[in-house]
Amino acid sequence: MTNDFKPFGSAMTKIQKRQANKSYEVYLSLYQAVTGNEAEKNIYRQFSPDFFDLIIIDECHRGSAAADSAWREILEYFSSATQIGLTATPKETKEVSNIDYFGDPIYTYSLRQGIDDGFLAPYKVVRIDLDRDLTGWRPDKGMIDKYGFEIEDRIYNQKDFDKTLVLEQRTQLVAKKITEFLKQTDRFDKAIVFCENIDHAERMRQALVNENADLVAQNSKYVMRITGDNEEGKAELDNFIFPESKYPVIATTSKLMTTGVDAQTCKLIVLDQRIQSMTEFKQIIGRGTRINEDYGKYYFTIIDFKKATELFADPDFDGEPVQIYEPTGDQTPVPPDVPFEPESGSGITYPVTGEDQEWIGINGPGVAEEGSIRRYVVANVEVKVAAERVQYFDANGKLITESLKDYTRKALAREYATFDDFLRRWSSTEKKQAIIDELSEQGVFFDALADEIGRQSGKAFDPFDLVCHVAWDMPPLTRKERAEQVKKRNYFTRYGEQARRVLEALLDKYADEGVAHIEETQILTIAPFTEFGTPLEIIRAFGGLNQYQQAVHDLEEALYAG
Repeated sequence: MTNDFKPFGSAMTKIQKRQANKSYEVYLSLYQAVTGNEAEKNIYRQFSPDFFDLIIIDECHRGSAAADSAWREILEYFSSATQIGLTATPKETKEVSNIDYFGDPIYTYSLRQGIDDGFLAPYKVVRIDLDRDLTGWRPDKGMIDKYGFEIEDRIYNQKDFDKTLVLEQRTQLVAKKITEFLKQTDRFDKAIVFCENIDHAERMRQALVNENADLVAQNSKYVMRITGDNEEGKAELDNFIFPESKYPVIATTSKLMTTGVDAQTCKLIVLDQRIQSMTEFKQIIGRGTRINEDYGKYYFTIIDFKKATELFADPDFDGEPVQIYEPTGDQTPVPPDVPFEPESGSGITYPVTGEDQEWIGINGPGVAEEGSIRRYVVANVEVKVAAERVQYFDANGKLITESLKDYTRKALAREYATFDDFLRRWSSTEKKQAIIDELSEQGVFFDALADEIGRQSGKAFDPFDLVCHVAWDMPPLTRKERAEQVKKRNYFTRYGEQARRVLEALLDKYADEGVAHIEETQILTIAPFTEFGTPLEIIRAFGGLNQYQQAVHDLEEALYAG
């Protein structure tokens, strides 16, 4: 009513409060809003059987696929109407069938075609494999979990994590990688994190709160859990969906937001949930495929922690990602019947079943049981990023796998024909971070490269050196080595004492944190610069803002000279 059908205006109504007003031309309703256990509650019978000319059943893979559901009675009552079933994920099993009632599809439109035609958003995939997920984990004999329960002695692997076993450091690492990605792109891009169950979604929410304490302090709704049992979170679902609403930004969920959520501005889908159903996989991916030009939403990213995107290889999947990337180390990546709660205010139905109910009952601190299932919580098991590779589909749809270096080399070659071209651009650009950002958008993963090359040598390298090393095989210098070279040249003698102390501190900051940090004047508001005076006093020591900015530019030229 508020989006696609808005032009129908006053000719349209939503059936609610169990009342049927027959003065409209277009009606929107849930099955549950017009049916009931008693005949007098089946308000759809207040309409004559030939009242409707056209009935559209959206999401017809849900209740409309089960022969024993109430939907059949409704549609058979209005059998004279043309009936069209719509779904992105049709169901065909022995128990459930769309074709049985609706017949063979009369029209299909693939995800790939929708992307090619510009109606749906393309996407890239960042694959992050964690070491414990790949190798599994076995407790020491007699090991006690966080709450004093002896852990069953067996090998726990990916299918166990966050179901029968919680590795707290795993949750923290996933939250850290999500946050790093948003910091590298836009921290206010809407993101949905799909978790194994409600308990996992809550722990992930808290971990993300910890990683984003600065923005949570500004607004507590920056990160919210939106699950079937959480009234506060469900109340914010409309705000998450509406482009005009800034908050919530990050939503953690399990099953609630899998389908029926039209999040037009969602730019990040995080999969920390084992997904083995193609239907469910397509539903989840669909949360990000909407385009909203008014808010700059033209693509989205999938971060996959549990190999769910291996379903892209399934022949039933018809829309490959434009890129798949598997980082490693500490790098930052740059996507029974269901009961409903009808008439929730927004018209959105909330499925609360399966995994969303699995861990609602808590049996003591840290222990959840369903039948004989017990979940252990372990705090002190280290978890690291293990695997890295780049995958993408070429023009012919063939999956190409390359090393991170080879992929980066090709990406750089598309931007710069020679080293001289790159050097000229680097030297002439006022802020080096602008080039770093541009290359990141082109698929150069600086943090991944820094981790891979640094892991081999135990050193921290500047983006400039990473580019030169990968693209043109030049030996890289560390930031500390570049800073030492500048100090050896007696570079600071041209400046007065206060300005010299500021530049020396900027050089130390570069060695510790990189070029981006010294390019912003806000750095003058933190230690050790506060020891030299206020930002205004520091800038006056250089003769003014222009002179200060020129001094920083000259310092950068000295850093990258030779």
